[in-house]
Amino acid sequence: MAQLSADADGTVLTIEQAAVHAAEQVTAVAGTQTIPLAAADGRVLAQDVVAPVALPPFANAAVDGYAVRFADLAATGQSRLPLSGRVAAGADAAGVAAAGRAVRVFTGAPMPAGADTVFMQEDVALQGDAVILPAGLTRGANVRLAGEDLPRGGLALTAGQRLQPQHLALLAALGLSEVTVRRRVRVAIFSTGDELNEPGTALPPAGIYDANRNLLRALASRAGAEVVDLGILADEPESLATRLREAADCDLILTSGGVSGGEEDHVKAAVEQVGELAFWRVAIKPGRPVAMGRVAGTPFIGLPGNPVAVFVTFAFVARTVIALLSGARPARPYGLPVRLGFSYKKRAGRREYVRVSLEPGPDGIATARKHPREGAGALISLAETDGLVELADELTSIAEGTIAPFFAYEMLTG
Repeated sequence: MAQLSADADGTVLTIEQAAVHAAEQVTAVAGTQTIPLAAADGRVLAQDVVAPVALPPFANAAVDGYAVRFADLAATGQSRLPLSGRVAAGADAAGVAAAGRAVRVFTGAPMPAGADTVFMQEDVALQGDAVILPAGLTRGANVRLAGEDLPRGGLALTAGQRLQPQHLALLAALGLSEVTVRRRVRVAIFSTGDELNEPGTALPPAGIYDANRNLLRALASRAGAEVVDLGILADEPESLATRLREAADCDLILTSGGVSGGEEDHVKAAVEQVGELAFWRVAIKPGRPVAMGRVAGTPFIGLPGNPVAVFVTFAFVARTVIALLSGARPARPYGLPVRLGFSYKKRAGRREYVRVSLEPGPDGIATARKHPREGAGALISLAETDGLVELADELTSIAEGTIAPFFAYEMLTG
């Protein structure tokens, strides 16, 4: 790893600079697996998928109705054609021809020979053994052509795609029952702090329960990682260094707490003892102390100790690193515009994320209401809100009614 001494010495990075440096620290893990499609949700595609069949595989009716040859229709006014034949979805249309007549078809049915247009059944009048077809329909209406979605041999999905339900549906439509994916990234997670206790145990005086590890386990799992839970580590430099070395057999070490500059914040010093830091401060609130480096060659990310800061820094820093390690194409979430229902003052030179709830706006733009609790330790503020509003680095005074980008929690944790 190239040593970024200026950053490690205390330069505060923007989120964009931290993302660039983070990308320089990691390469995608080696190893692939071929797994059943049913187990592939959330996995990262290891190779391009070329369509073995066309989609649709044959021309078919897009609606219930009547298939005809456009050439048989009157040049003006209504058309009257004899009705002969019937083709349902899944039936063979061989031997059914549309020359000079209309054929009853149903959605998904293969088109009869010669037919190129389908009239919707509600637009057609039956008259004995004939149908009356209205004027004005264009050639090819209500027909799905073979290969119009994807031709045989076309590129269906590209390597690096994190598979979602719609991608699995596409692969299934192509007749694939298995897919080759990258192996999951193994992420070692632990919390630090003598005050931390496991939920379910008796709470001593001055003790608190460890929320961060549960938060990080869920966030890392949702990011596609395999979590290795190393528990709670005491604030003791030597034991921290030993446990960091032991965790280095994973693909990423992710911690919370102990990366500030206080006398009892020992994680940063332990990393420097057994590895090296690339940077340890990012201009983001909540969450300024964010450390990244390597331990025995394994990427390391140290997040702050306060849970809201953990959530925010994971969403905008650690999540990108896991995507890169997974071989996925990382993409910064896109903020949707909302109108601020509050005014706000902040320090220039840092990005701030404010917890908000949304209300419908009269013009279609939602109004964001700030949660009354702003502290980085107030977990209730995450539980009671819909997402984060982003306030740009250079801003200092933001007026009520300002339009700002909003990031839904589902977007940051999906």
